[in-house]
Amino acid sequence: MHNLKWLLLSLLAVVLDQASKLAIDSHMPLFQSIPVLPYFNLTYVHNTGAAFSFLSEAGGWQRWLFAGLAALISIMIAIWLTRLQKHEVLLSAALSLVLGGAIGNLIDRLAYGYVIDFLDVYVGSWHWPAFNVADSAITLGVALMLVESLGLVRGKEGG
Repeated sequence: MHNLKWLLLSLLAVVLDQASKLAIDSHMPLFQSIPVLPYFNLTYVHNTGAAFSFLSEAGGWQRWLFAGLAALISIMIAIWLTRLQKHEVLLSAALSLVLGGAIGNLIDRLAYGYVIDFLDVYVGSWHWPAFNVADSAITLGVALMLVESLGLVRGKEGG
């Protein structure tokens, strides 16, 4: 039960994700792009697919597939999180971020049938697929899991 505190990090990711999406949706028309920095725009788009718009043109059934997968994975991560040992801090943080990101995008899929994306990174005319705060939390969480699994960070017990 000591790891329930990590759910606050998940909640923070969900709140930041949903607040940013609501701000974009209420202040920008769809497909508007606002330059912010060199190589970075705010560009409002809807993503009916998964990562990198995978299956975005599939006709609608993918909404329920991705929502179901996100719900199942979220439940599994929450269970895994509660079973971690107190000293597994990096893995707890990583899983919490992935969980928060998954829930943030799940909320969009259930409420709208698509995910609101708006972070647009580019070089010249090449644009990385637009993403959002939830995607960023998932990416950071997975990166932390990789760091942890490779043993790149050692705790007190690691020597």
